[in-house]
Amino acid sequence: MAVLDILHYPDPRLKQTSVPVESFDEALRMFVADLEETMRAGPGGVGIAAPQVGRFERIVIIDVSSKPKIKQHGRLVLINPEILAWEGMVKGREGCMSVPDFTGNVIRAESVRLSAQDEQGDSREFEMEGFEARAVQHEIDHLDGLLFLDRLVSKRHDLFRRKAGK
Repeated sequence: MAVLDILHYPDPRLKQTSVPVESFDEALRMFVADLEETMRAGPGGVGIAAPQVGRFERIVIIDVSSKPKIKQHGRLVLINPEILAWEGMVKGREGCMSVPDFTGNVIRAESVRLSAQDEQGDSREFEMEGFEARAVQHEIDHLDGLLFLDRLVSKRHDLFRRKAGK
């Protein structure tokens, strides 16, 4: 396994739309292992999307299990994810490994229902809420060439420079 290089804003590749995964083979599983190692190598990473490391396929990993007392599904590899339904709207602070110097307030759905495939290509559905729903929406945005910067409530009042040492 390897820690992959993360693309940083304003790299234009981060605006690229990703294509669906069609081959569920050993090469995919090896890439997923590298992607997960990359996510875990970062400070506080709870999700990562393949485009963040320059692979433009619809692959994300979410794992919010390190956050205490929140409803969650543990480690999830979501391939070709699609949000089927959403409910409610809530504002919250987000950060991103591809935008390491800033955080910002973004409005997201409070809960989502989504479908995705796993590493073997089997279809699954999930109901997510709260922080886990926010994380999955953030990562799916990467697959569509969007960053949290594109969804700021206000570019003037809702973008914050990270404090040094974080």
